[in-house]
Amino acid sequence: MTNPSPEPSPQAGAHPGQAQISVTIRYFAAATEAAGRPEERLDLPAGTTLAALREQLSGRGLEMARVIPICSFLVNSVSTPADSLTPLADGDAVDVLPPFAGG
Repeated sequence: MTNPSPEPSPQAGAHPGQAQISVTIRYFAAATEAAGRPEERLDLPAGTTLAALREQLSGRGLEMARVIPICSFLVNSVSTPADSLTPLADGDAVDVLPPFAGG
């Protein structure tokens, strides 16, 4: 009987030989709770957009599916529409910010 191999690191559609970028995702408040961590690095296919990343993150379970659609996003500290079709670049930092209560 063989042991199952460990789960691969989170890579969004990585394909051998395809150009890759590495992006840092930083989660805040309820997004941290949903993700189970404050930060992670993802290797993504070159050309991945924020809209595609958002869709991938939303597919990571019920809590992420609930939180990600209501979040705002910053790419390199610049507010960016969640449906942005501009490709992310290698080394980008994406901040995931759920709505904050208060005022």
